[in-house]
Amino acid sequence: MQMFIRNININYDFYRNDSDITLVYLHGWGQNIKMMMPIAKPFIKKYSVLIVDLPGFGESDEPKETWSIYDYADCMNEMFEELNIKNPILIGHSFGGKVSLAYATKYKTNKLVLLASPYKKNISEPTFKMKIYKTVKKIPGLKGLESFVKKHVGSTDYRNASETMRKILVEHVNLDLSDEAKKIKCPTLLIWGTNDAAVPIADGEELENIIPNCGLVKYEGCTHYAYLENLVQTVRVLDNFIGSDKK
Repeated sequence: MQMFIRNININYDFYRNDSDITLVYLHGWGQNIKMMMPIAKPFIKKYSVLIVDLPGFGESDEPKETWSIYDYADCMNEMFEELNIKNPILIGHSFGGKVSLAYATKYKTNKLVLLASPYKKNISEPTFKMKIYKTVKKIPGLKGLESFVKKHVGSTDYRNASETMRKILVEHVNLDLSDEAKKIKCPTLLIWGTNDAAVPIADGEELENIIPNCGLVKYEGCTHYAYLENLVQTVRVLDNFIGSDKK
């Protein structure tokens, strides 16, 4: 599906049902809807689920100018208003996690899940294409993602990006949200791999102490794509966290 917001078309999949809970999935840099589907699909019959190609990625248009992380967050809010989504649960990986974090500092958010999300200036440019590719090959049920990862994930993303997207990447890398993260009121879950070379586990441990109502789940030996490497556990952890208010 496509929606026109801020003079660009945004691609998304929306699985709406009678639930009063909506899960919103935002992918990492250089990725698209496909990379979030493995942790979204298990919840489609239980909750309303929105998965977005963030502007500049997948089948969504690039922004017409250099957007900040907060521009992305504001764009998502406009999209939610159009779709009548209120008080969402945001689940974001890496760049999508940073957008989710920024959103939660400005708008009402039910819960927040950050998957290896950068929030300060020491994020590395993605350089782990082959590691990610090998990881995806090993995960049952994800083999359909191999060709996508091989083509789209890794350091070539920066070299092949347009001038606008390069500037957006620089804005993203240089934005420190450490102080803003203290404002987040909603329950927050962090999922991190202990061998994450892009956003180190130490950052996750620090972020757990910055956000007031926050818990950290560590996946031993996993990388920046820990949520996929330990897919069964991720789905179970998300299910418990999302439904915790009902227990």
